[in-house]
Amino acid sequence: MTGYATPVRTGFAATVLCCAAAWAWAAPFAYITNQGSHDVSVIDLASQQVVATVPVGRSPAGVVASSRAGRAFVSNPDSKTISVIDMRLQKVVNTLRAGDGPVGIDISGDGKHLYVADWYSSRLLLFDALTAKASKPLASIAVGHAPAGVAAHSDGATVFVAERDDDSVAVVDTAARRVAARVGVGSHPFALLYDAPRSRLYALNVQSNDVSVIDLRDVRRPAVIATVKVGKAPYGAALAQGGALLYVTNQHEDTVSVIDTASLKVLRTLPGFGYPEGIAAHGDRVYVVNWMDDNVQVLDAASGQKLKTIATGQNSRGFGAFIGAPIEP
Repeated sequence: MTGYATPVRTGFAATVLCCAAAWAWAAPFAYITNQGSHDVSVIDLASQQVVATVPVGRSPAGVVASSRAGRAFVSNPDSKTISVIDMRLQKVVNTLRAGDGPVGIDISGDGKHLYVADWYSSRLLLFDALTAKASKPLASIAVGHAPAGVAAHSDGATVFVAERDDDSVAVVDTAARRVAARVGVGSHPFALLYDAPRSRLYALNVQSNDVSVIDLRDVRRPAVIATVKVGKAPYGAALAQGGALLYVTNQHEDTVSVIDTASLKVLRTLPGFGYPEGIAAHGDRVYVVNWMDDNVQVLDAASGQKLKTIATGQNSRGFGAFIGAPIEP
């Protein structure tokens, strides 16, 4: 495993510890999964630089960074595992066996429970996120075919799963360990994004090139209230500007759509990306992960203007909520 970028001599041990502590409590980090190089690029959002490269399993795809848990969880489909990265140490501290092909991943708001979509076995796996030695799921819940994106509801008891090959989204009751409801969406939903203030869920449909907006005011009776056309193969989504804007990456068009969440209209389409996949927002910035260009582009959230490009690993994906920082004990 790689540690800090620059090796230091033993005589500087005290200095190293001091510096390590300083950046461990810096601004949030972005954890970018690199499918081609089988590692994670850790970007310090304060300095806008990669501060660590963490080897994980094969072909990492999904990621969720939990500030409450103080860990980033990474799905490795080809290794059939989840790598657990300690945010304070920036290294893998545990590896979870996760079915036959873990892809989408999310965590409860309190940081206690991890939810993983097992693509090939059509199930949702539940893990204890806080027990360092845990290696087996607490439960396995049957869902539809080719489950991809996962999004946890703020109630702590409900999880949404994109059933890609069924063109639907499952509402999973985690206490009862069953699917409580389903709602039909567009063709091949992949990513999901939960919008708690508006009691909405956004489902990105990679074949129909649109976003299904799902009303969740009654979580057991989800209903599609709008369908927003975007670019080709929408892959990732992020809320910015206090939730006023929804940014959506369009893989096969090399663009990003910016949607007004009040009117549900596309305000602008931003060009010039390289097979954009993951996307996340923090403060007044939006971070777009480019699979083809092996980088992250930093945008001004209000205007969409490109501010900076940060080189990452090979074939970067960042599928999920990849920004977080450990909460001080």
